[in-house]
Amino acid sequence: MDPSDHSVQMKFGLFISTQFNADQNLGGAIKFMTEEAQMAADCGFESIWCPHHYVTDPIRMFQPHETLARLSASVPNLRIGTGILLLSMMNPVQVAEQAATLDWMTDGGYVLAAGLGYRQEEFQSMGVNPKHRLSRFVEAIEVIRRLWTEERVTHHGQHFHLDQIGLSARPKKPEGCPIWIGGAVPPAVERAANLGDAWLASFTTEPNTMRALFEIYRKALPKSKTPEMPMCRECFLGDSEADALDKCAETLIEKYAAYASWNNQHVANERPFAERFDEYRRNRFLIGDAAQLTDEVARYRDELGVTTLMLRMNWPGTNFADSLSSIRRFETVIKQFA
Repeated sequence: MDPSDHSVQMKFGLFISTQFNADQNLGGAIKFMTEEAQMAADCGFESIWCPHHYVTDPIRMFQPHETLARLSASVPNLRIGTGILLLSMMNPVQVAEQAATLDWMTDGGYVLAAGLGYRQEEFQSMGVNPKHRLSRFVEAIEVIRRLWTEERVTHHGQHFHLDQIGLSARPKKPEGCPIWIGGAVPPAVERAANLGDAWLASFTTEPNTMRALFEIYRKALPKSKTPEMPMCRECFLGDSEADALDKCAETLIEKYAAYASWNNQHVANERPFAERFDEYRRNRFLIGDAAQLTDEVARYRDELGVTTLMLRMNWPGTNFADSLSSIRRFETVIKQFA
């Protein structure tokens, strides 16, 4: 999408809270996730999304496909998707089967957003050599697309071998489900342009870098493609910026300190994250009142060409009621882009 083209209506997605502190009751967490999804539907969000990690102890975390299956029954009119699925460490047959099932459950509304992953603990626990993550990822996408669109698939690649395999169910749409590819460096963006149906811009990329990456993406796109331009952002609304920060800063700092401890290259730094939070969040996070956030969303649309903004408003330890209030307040922002 050309950033100056406002003919495409902005869409808004909500990341469902699937991560919780060890002392939180998981039964209550499931109830909250259901309320969160319903609030999103009531307030004009177009989609819900679930992240993906393995072995996050001491943080408790629900797996994305199972969670989306549960929630989709409560919000049948919303698109659902993963953000992002750690495809490089998964079996493509299993992913293709799960995706097809969810696509039928949502009347063709499932999006597979996938990425490489980076945590050593995850690769080790899944029995995958991280040196093979890129080749596994690329090959898995090829296998999945073929399984979705061909009755029988024979494939003998570097990592996966199939002989005359047909899925138990293929997606509702003949072409299969959309595949969005995450990443925050030029090679990943170019890969998304060539292999994917969209590039999913990450939470952690600051605007100047994001602008350059969007330009790389547009130049790499085949002329036949006119994809969505989705982007992820942390978000919290309050009566004022100070009020919003009072309710979300502590848990956001803990969340990003955890990313730093996992050696996330976009967060890790010699300085403790708490000392860097204010400068870090100003160019990346949407925190403030409705007027502030409306201006920021318009900037993403006008300067970057973003068409789908996917927001996360809860982190482990955040007060559930405060998160629901933030979602409710965001309805005011959504209406400005209707």
